[in-house]
Amino acid sequence: MTAFLLIFAGMTTFVDGQVNLGYQTPDSAIARLIDQPPTPGVSISPDKQYLLLLERPSMPSIEEISQPELRVGGFRINPQTNGPSRAGYLTGFELMRLDGQTPYEVTGLPKDGRLGAPRWSPNSQYMAFTVTTAKGISLWVAEVATGKARPIAAEVVNAAFGTTFSWLSDSKTLLVQEIVQERGATPEPSLIPTGPVVQESKGKAAIVRTYQDLLQNAYDESVFDYYATSVVVKYSLDGNRKVITPAGILAQMDASPDGNYLFLDWIQRPYSYLVPAYRFARRLEITDMEGNKVRDFAVLPLAESIPKGFDAVRKGPRNVEWRSDKPAELYWVEALDGGDPAAEATSRDRIYRLNAPFAGDPQPLFESPYRFAGFNWGDDHLAIAYERWWSTRKIITKRFDPADPTKVSVISDRSSEDRYGDPGSFMSLTNSLGQRVLVQDKKKKYLYLIGAGASDEGERPFMDQYQLSDGTTKRLIRSAAPYYDYPAGIIDADKGLIILRRESPKEAPNYFIHTLGTDKYQPITFFKNPYPELTDAKNELITYSRKDGVQLSAKVYYPVGYDPKKDGPRPVLMWAYPEEYKSAAAASQVNGSPYEFIRVNWASPLFWLTRGYVIVEDFAMPIIGEGGDEPNDHFVEQLTDNAAAVIDKLVDMGVADRDRIAVGGHSYGAFMTANLLAHTQLFAAGIARSGAYNRTLTPFGFQSEERTFWDAPEVYATMSPFFHADQIKTPLLMIHGQADNNPGTFTLQSERLYQAIKGLGGNARLVLLPSESHGYQARESILHMLWEMDRFLEKTIGSESGGSR
Repeated sequence: MTAFLLIFAGMTTFVDGQVNLGYQTPDSAIARLIDQPPTPGVSISPDKQYLLLLERPSMPSIEEISQPELRVGGFRINPQTNGPSRAGYLTGFELMRLDGQTPYEVTGLPKDGRLGAPRWSPNSQYMAFTVTTAKGISLWVAEVATGKARPIAAEVVNAAFGTTFSWLSDSKTLLVQEIVQERGATPEPSLIPTGPVVQESKGKAAIVRTYQDLLQNAYDESVFDYYATSVVVKYSLDGNRKVITPAGILAQMDASPDGNYLFLDWIQRPYSYLVPAYRFARRLEITDMEGNKVRDFAVLPLAESIPKGFDAVRKGPRNVEWRSDKPAELYWVEALDGGDPAAEATSRDRIYRLNAPFAGDPQPLFESPYRFAGFNWGDDHLAIAYERWWSTRKIITKRFDPADPTKVSVISDRSSEDRYGDPGSFMSLTNSLGQRVLVQDKKKKYLYLIGAGASDEGERPFMDQYQLSDGTTKRLIRSAAPYYDYPAGIIDADKGLIILRRESPKEAPNYFIHTLGTDKYQPITFFKNPYPELTDAKNELITYSRKDGVQLSAKVYYPVGYDPKKDGPRPVLMWAYPEEYKSAAAASQVNGSPYEFIRVNWASPLFWLTRGYVIVEDFAMPIIGEGGDEPNDHFVEQLTDNAAAVIDKLVDMGVADRDRIAVGGHSYGAFMTANLLAHTQLFAAGIARSGAYNRTLTPFGFQSEERTFWDAPEVYATMSPFFHADQIKTPLLMIHGQADNNPGTFTLQSERLYQAIKGLGGNARLVLLPSESHGYQARESILHMLWEMDRFLEKTIGSESGGSR
């Protein structure tokens, strides 16, 4: 105990007061892991003839993520590009035929451009993508056969809302959202206020989450209008350009599968300072492809207030989409209960449809006893419908006949928490219109399902054949040791040809063409393991029980060459994220697989394998509330029992001693960490990144908590580590991005908890990362974060800790 306190006392002297550090770099073994270039992503063409390799960049610099940023209406916009300020990007493309042709680069790209995610044309002959430079965002097209790329629309794309373009079904035409060229100069704030900002409540409840980046005044409104306003332009591959809509703020632009109609969702005033733009007033309409109005579809009022609960929805049409197996048929959902889950109702939702030329009345298609959750379309007589109800965790999958909707049968009715009972997801493919539809064999006898295959052995992904005549399934493939095989797509259902992603703890994920029922695996990618120093690091999936009998699991990683019997206990870093359950049986189900590739990313705790630590990742943290109880009624008690159970298991295994265990987490995992330090003496140290610690600052609900502060003040108080800061005596490292945009996890949360701990004489260190959001991006930030964590762990449980508390 004495040695530990003396060591950390020295650290406390260092952190007391303001410390201005330059960016630091961790141990070289840790830095090497994070600096490895990421493995390319993969995209398969609709005709299953080509594979596109997506080259991803290493981490951006702090200069890149510190570019100017506007935060309005719930969005973050780079004013220099009129696109998202923190969007990921690609650095290059390679194409290859699945028949084994040598890969070839997509050429002609600008050297300084950041490439957006590509979209295949429906006929697979082209792919379109954006290119972002300092001057703006352009739209480019590459010819697949030659790999030659060229610009279509230069530096005029408006990507403020993220969506920018789409292909029409002819594979020759693109729709693009463009900046209004005559919009004038950027709005400038007035130095003299024109008046106060006034909001008023007139007795109507407006329950909203703690959103960030909202509009705050009239100037923000003008900035939002300036950057969000766009026009829709039709481009042909031969260079023709035609503007087809007036200027406006467009939330959704969706062409009909046949390419003859356009559904438009316009954002309208009045705006709100309480909710993001997607809850502003809306005007929905249908036009033809020349921009002529075909039908006014609906006007939706500002939705500052919707009823309470995760099953609540706004009134009026929602989820308006084109039916993917028809040329031009719209369908949408409307609540029959006013959107209020507390209202009595036999059916909650009704789905309507309306066919081209959209002159008649909408026709009811389907009624859902619960909230409608989407369709998988097949053909005139086949569709799959989904329903869900959050409060009971119910999810129902149904098969029905669109031509005769009375023909409905239930495929599965289960709890969404029941991973063992998950029948999988129906596989889809891209049809000739560029739309996703169900995969069927030529005789239309079968559908196909893929799933994670959760079991008490861990995950074993599978592919099933679903027989339409009687609803029975036949297992076609199931992953088996020593590999983790996941079916990534079907090439030919009748021939049993599929694309399979295969990996193991030592082998990076690669793609194969596999013939079902045989041992034929033709490799089509050859990605190398970027972490050879971890090749011999072993891992296992362990199971154990907490004191109330709930079965738990965790994934344990061991340093290379470690033998518990010979080497004895090692320092242990535990990392987790709590999850809420309504069923103890579901909470007991095993997560993860020991056969997955060992992945390292910026958020991972696996870096400390290089320090000789044992790493416990994703150890089960279920919070259970059965029957009339809510999970959070027992949050602290169950959090404590979960942690105690896994520590007992690790000590019994001989890999840990109780004096050298640290716990950590990100976001809700940080919230967990602070609570564990406030309510237990189980750990020698804690690391909390980008968390929320005072639940009264999220008074209208958080995470999976539907109740407001005024419904359950004692729950909010008990769960808030800020209220128990006087009990946090264990050293705590807190890290937070200064530009956190996640609802509820304001940077202020970490600042206030640190101030409380400091004022009460506890041991804490607060690190604020400039320009970083909820997830960290810049190389300098991530290396510094790793340096802070490494230094902290070495002093509290590692080589400098003295080994006892």
